[in-house]
Amino acid sequence: MSPTTRSTGGSGHNKSFANPGNTLKGVIALTGSQSGQHREDFTSDEMKEGKVLYFEQVDNLSGKAIYRMQIVEASASRLVFDVENVSTMRYFFIPILHPGELQSMYFLDRESDNVWRYYSIVRTGKNANGLIAGNESSSVNRAVAFYRYMVGIPATQEPPAAR
Repeated sequence: MSPTTRSTGGSGHNKSFANPGNTLKGVIALTGSQSGQHREDFTSDEMKEGKVLYFEQVDNLSGKAIYRMQIVEASASRLVFDVENVSTMRYFFIPILHPGELQSMYFLDRESDNVWRYYSIVRTGKNANGLIAGNESSSVNRAVAFYRYMVGIPATQEPPAAR
């Protein structure tokens, strides 16, 4: 399972998310850091410590962006990975985040057979465009959407966490 994709049908590697109000439109695994290098989803064998993987994400705020994901730690009881944009993110053609200005770190720890703890931290660069400031509800909804995906709650089952 890739922590970045959930299948709802389609070509097998372009994942769409049916969640009204969620900004995430789809994720595509890539063979490298360039757009257009589509491939099948990442396998569990690829999700090993030190491995660097690339994916393209499309959302209705920043459009299409390419990300680097590095697996920091991977075991049966813990998964830690970081994600960083490698392409410029734009809002209506205006650059809002240049490469490396959006960084996230995700931690998943097994508490028991059926319980995982999840937490993450996100930062934007000091040169990030002011257009992205003050959108706390978007950040909350993204974190909750990721959590819901990880625990198997259908994206359309619950209302948005923040409005």
